[in-house]
Amino acid sequence: MTLQMNASRLSYEERRRIAAALASGRGYADIARELGRPRSTISREVARNGGIGRYQANRAQQAAEWRAGRKPGPRPADPSPPAPGDADPLAVGDFEARFAGMMVGSGVPPMMARVLAAMFTRDSGDVTAAELVARLHVSPSSVSKAVARLERRGLVHRERRDRREHYTLYEDVWYRAWTASAESMIAWASHAEEGAAVIGTATPAGVRLETTGRFFRLLRHDMLQAAEHWRRTLS
Repeated sequence: MTLQMNASRLSYEERRRIAAALASGRGYADIARELGRPRSTISREVARNGGIGRYQANRAQQAAEWRAGRKPGPRPADPSPPAPGDADPLAVGDFEARFAGMMVGSGVPPMMARVLAAMFTRDSGDVTAAELVARLHVSPSSVSKAVARLERRGLVHRERRDRREHYTLYEDVWYRAWTASAESMIAWASHAEEGAAVIGTATPAGVRLETTGRFFRLLRHDMLQAAEHWRRTLS
């Protein structure tokens, strides 16, 4: 792809794609190639608008309009505006980027976070592989790998309908996500207890490991009880 070497300003759609790419952990060079822009354009854009961790398309667009000496206007809209009661698709895109960024910050791998965010914002919670590829601007293999990992965590399931593969969020995905997190406590507990047995609890290190193991087992117990309580309350 030939880089655009002119001085044309970044569009709102480009800023939205930059925000989504940053949330997924992609670098400046990769983003620049996708947009057909010089890497320096992307790095300056991000640096002047909060940096990697705080970049938001809406704010960057408003700042650019202010710098251009004109009153910030409404964001570019689709030719057909959303019907009453429908969400603004550009606002939804911005939210998805921030939502995915939050998940990445909490330890979720970037592509898994982007797929989850895209599925959460659909009323049906159901998407096809082709829809995710088009929405996230990634390869089919990247989507397939992310969905496979989400399946292993019990957050989504797949089925074939109309000769297409569909990915669907479980209705109680919030409960499943919490219990999966609680189950990860077992690994901490088991390893800490193993270390205490190897080192011996008569030493400060052994006591530390033993206490760590007990802490994570008790924490898991409380997390599962709380999750079950609120699942029943919200059902």
